[in-house]
Amino acid sequence: MEMLKRKLNLLPAKPGVYLMKDSTGNIIYVGKAKVLKNRVRSYFKGSHDHKTQKLVSNISDFEYILTSSEVEALLLECNLIKKYNPHYNILLKDDKTYPYLLITSEKHPRIVVTRKIHKKTGKYFGPYPNATAAREAARLLNRLLPLRKCNKIPSKSCLYYHLGQCFAPCINQIHPDEYSDTIEKASIFLRGNQKSVITWLEERMNKASECLQFEAAKEYRDLINDLKKISEKQNITLNDFRNRDIVSYAFDQDLISIQVFSFRQGMLVTREGFIFPYYTEVEEAFISFLVQYYSNDSIVPDEVCIPEITSTSVHDILPLTTPKRIKIRELIDLATSNAEISLKEKVELEGEKTEESMRALEGLKELLNIPSAYIIEAFDISGLSGTNVVGGMVQFIQGKPSRSNYRKFNIPILENNNDDTAYLKHVVFRRYNRLKLEKSTLPNLILVDGGKGQVKAVRASLQELQLNIPVAGMVKNENHETRSLLGANGKEFLLDMKPETFRFIQRVQEEVHRFAITFHRQQRQKNMISSELDGIEGIGPKRKRLLLRHFQSIEGIKNASIEDLAKVGLPSETAKKVYDFFRQSN
Repeated sequence: MEMLKRKLNLLPAKPGVYLMKDSTGNIIYVGKAKVLKNRVRSYFKGSHDHKTQKLVSNISDFEYILTSSEVEALLLECNLIKKYNPHYNILLKDDKTYPYLLITSEKHPRIVVTRKIHKKTGKYFGPYPNATAAREAARLLNRLLPLRKCNKIPSKSCLYYHLGQCFAPCINQIHPDEYSDTIEKASIFLRGNQKSVITWLEERMNKASECLQFEAAKEYRDLINDLKKISEKQNITLNDFRNRDIVSYAFDQDLISIQVFSFRQGMLVTREGFIFPYYTEVEEAFISFLVQYYSNDSIVPDEVCIPEITSTSVHDILPLTTPKRIKIRELIDLATSNAEISLKEKVELEGEKTEESMRALEGLKELLNIPSAYIIEAFDISGLSGTNVVGGMVQFIQGKPSRSNYRKFNIPILENNNDDTAYLKHVVFRRYNRLKLEKSTLPNLILVDGGKGQVKAVRASLQELQLNIPVAGMVKNENHETRSLLGANGKEFLLDMKPETFRFIQRVQEEVHRFAITFHRQQRQKNMISSELDGIEGIGPKRKRLLLRHFQSIEGIKNASIEDLAKVGLPSETAKKVYDFFRQSN
């Protein structure tokens, strides 16, 4: 603490970014400040709410980076959050861009969903914040318009041609000009004018019906109904056809709730909501959100409409506006109302969950006569006849899963390879030997999926490590459902009289079983693939991926001819070796 005080006195009164660290040196929070001296000192002076106290209690050190302006600090804060993923910062999304719909400029154009933009590749529409909406629009257009569906033009016609959904350039000579009317219709649809497309479809439906082509008429009718459903979803429209986002927020003393309404070509395409704790002024938390959310240039719309804010620095980075038009102001009010409702629901639901978790943990402490159940770690072993045996560990803190602290264990083959308790003893020893060496926090309770044998194995490992941690077994009935808890003394506790505790134990047991068996399946599949392909001369990791990507499975590779294997890109000699290998194996 003395070191922290000395460092606080040396802080400069300049803009910059500060990085808070825990006792192990990990960065747990990144923030920016107009005046570093004032902001960083504020964490260690005066009283704070519960969430900020929790952050401050974990700070053992800090460092800072000076910037020439507040704008630079904003951008640097965003980049450092992405780099370090601090525990107490908001993590909005990964680095994926939002999808666009592309009408390609190929000789025979296609309509595809893409996340990358390249000049001169075609006409882009979007971005679509909702990937499902993009795929749905592409699916409808591909049913509606006879553009090419295949990535590569095949040598013969496919089903799409016979359904009237493709011009079939594979067997017909199609001049590029013949696509112009079709592409124009797709563009009209994607710009939001679905009424003209529906009118055109109705004309074709009526014409097909008059010609007694009832199957075709039915297909047009279904397309019209799908388009009308999409139109009904867009119940909020703006007539200027601009790409804009409406962003607003609500807050209480612990959480901030932000709503983003995304309009593309004047139509509301999606709504996203975010709720997270904040550790600075509310407006600053909102500004940090905006910079992180729009940190990828490809998703920034023409304008971002927000409520009035006092800071001007973020205006240098993003196309922010505080609208004067009544219609846009009403939409901001609507986003604010949605944020308030989402925040209220979150607080109420979290309150109910917290109360139930507290009752469950109190019941657990009472049953097992233990002082605390703040950190619980549960173990399960998964294997198939002694092969690919793995261990899984899940951690619950205050009754909630702490997924960043889940652990997987690859286990070497032991002498008695069908003895789960030996594997469990091995995993538990590894886990707590490491925590002991690192002087890390130990759990208040260890739960294992099993009965007396499993509990005994865990206690043996703990005794070897000279650790005294309460242990209990989660016992299942004949239907493999949670039945009771088995204490370290061999006493069985039925959970019928404590429903919250029963549900909690059931949840822990299901979670650790799911985690362990998923890891086991991954390892088994990995070993199956490696054991078959790794024995072939000339097949390394790159060619292995190539084969599996093309043929989808080992079975597909087994059934491939030498010519099929060579088409993928294998040299003819290697293709023959793969072909001969599987014939010899058979």
